[in-house]
Amino acid sequence: MISAPYKLTHRAVLTLLLLPLAPAPAQAPLLPESVILHNIDAAVLNRVTHVAGFTLHEHYRVYRGADQSHPAAEMLVATTYRKDSGKTYAVLSFSGSTLIRKFGLQPLLENEQSINLPGNVAQSWFTTANYAMKLRPGGIQHINGRACWALDIVPKRKATNMIQGTLWVDAGDFQIARIDGVASRNPSIWSGTTHMMRDYTNVSGYAMATHARAESKSFLVGRTVVTIDYGDYRLQTTP
Repeated sequence: MISAPYKLTHRAVLTLLLLPLAPAPAQAPLLPESVILHNIDAAVLNRVTHVAGFTLHEHYRVYRGADQSHPAAEMLVATTYRKDSGKTYAVLSFSGSTLIRKFGLQPLLENEQSINLPGNVAQSWFTTANYAMKLRPGGIQHINGRACWALDIVPKRKATNMIQGTLWVDAGDFQIARIDGVASRNPSIWSGTTHMMRDYTNVSGYAMATHARAESKSFLVGRTVVTIDYGDYRLQTTP
């Protein structure tokens, strides 16, 4: 015998209505652009205020032309940064072209030293004082597993270390997660446009670079790619 269709009682209907809904997937709340920009500035200021210095190792590789598998030169550097004095470098090892070391890597280190001098370093921070920033539409993007806000950035002055492109900041703590774009000024009249990318991670609560890549093309030397891997961080912080 076929049973009659099951009928919901009033109590069963009430029970179903009172069941809790499944929580929506975790997602950063929508925020006004002005709040996001304020929090980016605050995150940078927090890092500057509390990171007194750090040490790390930087591994440089230089690739030429179409060969992106075998570096033409490599260099391992021990880097020390002090907020009151800037950066110093000690070369731990080097291999490959001595010309690339002399005319490529050494000037790169010297430029980094100049940028990070106490009187200069504030000019390269990713803040609204140095960049016009515009939140990209579309909500959250994921960078290396991190939920991030993406912003179009345009430097307010032209310099070889100032990037026009995209800035991604962590949607939770507003620390920098990635930058990607082109240098607003070419390093020299002989070099072409330089495309730059740098990834960051959270080290003891502060944004620190993990990997960088710069690619340039010129009529004289062709295609050059420089990659830098950063590791072995040791931070000195203040309360």
